[in-house]
Amino acid sequence: MHPQRIRRQERAPQLRLAAAPRRDQGRAEAGKPRPARPRPAGRRRRQVKDSLGIAVVGYGQTAGIHTRLLGGEGHRLAWLIGRLPERAAAFAAKHGFARHSTHLRHALQDPAVDAVVLCTPSPQHAEQAAACLAAGKHVLVEIPLAMSHAEGARLARTARDLGLTLMVAHGHRYQPALRTVRERVARGELTPHSITARYLLLRRENVGSGGYVRSWTDNLLWHHGQHSTDMVLWLLGVEEPGQVEVTAVHALPDRRLGIPMDISLTLKTRRDQLGIVSMSYHSRVPVYDYVLVCEEDTLVIENGVLRDRDGVLYDPRQDPTENRDSWLLQDREFAAAVRERRPPAISAESVLPALDALQRAQDAYDASLPPGATHPVFR
Repeated sequence: MHPQRIRRQERAPQLRLAAAPRRDQGRAEAGKPRPARPRPAGRRRRQVKDSLGIAVVGYGQTAGIHTRLLGGEGHRLAWLIGRLPERAAAFAAKHGFARHSTHLRHALQDPAVDAVVLCTPSPQHAEQAAACLAAGKHVLVEIPLAMSHAEGARLARTARDLGLTLMVAHGHRYQPALRTVRERVARGELTPHSITARYLLLRRENVGSGGYVRSWTDNLLWHHGQHSTDMVLWLLGVEEPGQVEVTAVHALPDRRLGIPMDISLTLKTRRDQLGIVSMSYHSRVPVYDYVLVCEEDTLVIENGVLRDRDGVLYDPRQDPTENRDSWLLQDREFAAAVRERRPPAISAESVLPALDALQRAQDAYDASLPPGATHPVFR
């Protein structure tokens, strides 16, 4: 693993794309169509006009959420694509997919597939999204869209030129507290002077949120950093790349993972507003919050709870409606955008400002890191 790059890490064994050699058809794991699909657990099936044929790529925790939601909304679970045959087969059987394979091209060649949901390692997103678009499929790709601004911009252009829906699965934008603040800023009720965001978690090992060992190394800047950076720019109303100054401070790369585990970004808009993003993979206490210092008030959003100086304004635990289910609202928006042939709410273009800021942080890191330097071992 190259110790001097944030994003160039040892890549996980990848799923075969559409250009893979045809001599290995993977017939054993492709499976036969199932006569009936069991109802996904946990949600009553909702009949949807013009239901979509869905292929899900990945079988982790995130893939399970999308599968349950889209299946529960009445969409057809056509293909499950996974890296390991046994796990792909087990996931497909559990959730009632018609077919499964380790080869993405099997799903892309199937006319019954309208859309693909990518829940794969971050370094694979751009390549797989490009393959899906080239095959004429709509795409819902988990954040990050790409691991560089150039890749993200290229995907945005491709989707636009082909007339296909390319949506980024960024559920944080659908959290009610954050949506409420964004709407108040857009209406002119709040004028931010600064926004401070913290995304702190413990990820010293290659273990995902589902508890299993990953075959790939996560990326603090391009994965979790994109969540918080995008949210700060979105709340500030920054809609185009290149509209903020970026100052980045990175710790030296971890000796085992080869990436910096602590990063701080300062973003400055043309209106002299500041966005501060603090992120860490060392925190034994998970922290995900935003503090908005506005001319009119100061607001704090912590774990979805919105409060001001007088108390709690919104608590998702007290909300019995579907409004609090950011995953459900996000996936419904994707399906609606596909059916209505319109750009989705979280389009590839809409995340380019964040990708641009992260690219400049990456470039600064690449230019300043002393050869061979690593973070001290304190444990």
